[in-house]
Amino acid sequence: MAQIVGGFMMPHDPLIAAIPDAPPLVKRDNCMNAFAAVAERLKRLDVDTVVVIGDDHYTIHSPACIPQCLIGIGDVEGPFEPWLGIPRAKIANNEPLAHHIMQYGFDNGVDWAVSKALLLDHSVTIPVHYAIRPNSKLRTIPVYINSGVEPLISSLRAFQIGQSIGSAIATWRGGERVAIFGTGGLSHWPGMAEMGKVNEEWDRKIIAMVQNGDVELLIRISDEETSRDGGNGGLEIKNWICAMGALGDCRGEIIAYEAVPEWVCGCGYLEMKAA
Repeated sequence: MAQIVGGFMMPHDPLIAAIPDAPPLVKRDNCMNAFAAVAERLKRLDVDTVVVIGDDHYTIHSPACIPQCLIGIGDVEGPFEPWLGIPRAKIANNEPLAHHIMQYGFDNGVDWAVSKALLLDHSVTIPVHYAIRPNSKLRTIPVYINSGVEPLISSLRAFQIGQSIGSAIATWRGGERVAIFGTGGLSHWPGMAEMGKVNEEWDRKIIAMVQNGDVELLIRISDEETSRDGGNGGLEIKNWICAMGALGDCRGEIIAYEAVPEWVCGCGYLEMKAA
């Protein structure tokens, strides 16, 4: 049977790739070393498939179509944005397992939007590029939840979708060893007057909740509170909540945290382990 053997939280800030030398050297190196630590941990866990949970930014879909949750079950490539400086390339999907997660969701109350040919934006491509591509055998199943633009998915629904992903993997007859990535955040205000601000105090509060495995408390944080203290980009903690739903009872161990105004973001990295 397939099993989830690891979980990680990390940023998907596009400026990490677009302007890598903008921050002070120590902050940049800490962030790059954190991605490398995730890649090394995936190897040690003998992971072969990673479910990467991101969110669209009106890049893949326009305001004409805003899926609440989407899974890529076919051809995958990325990134969409040439300004990242990452060459667009095919990304190996685990199509049989992706189909199973989709169908399990359909049978258990998740109305997935489905893509058979998906061109990824930075929210999945950044984690793929820095933490998955160093290990060429890894396959990626991309999942998008709408934590980026209104009408936002609720934190509770994000958690429930994560639970469905976890249950689907547990019922899959294959022998895959799966890791779950929750990506995005922490505090940032993309496109807002406050862009460039980082609220380190709020970031560390969220990290502490993840370290304690207190997903119920995370779910109870209102979107208004998050937008006020963590910015519109801080709403991407819903991606982390979704990942925690898939992982079940877990606690986070911090790998690194850096407040990086040069990348307009608080960058947090954690490894999730069974409680």
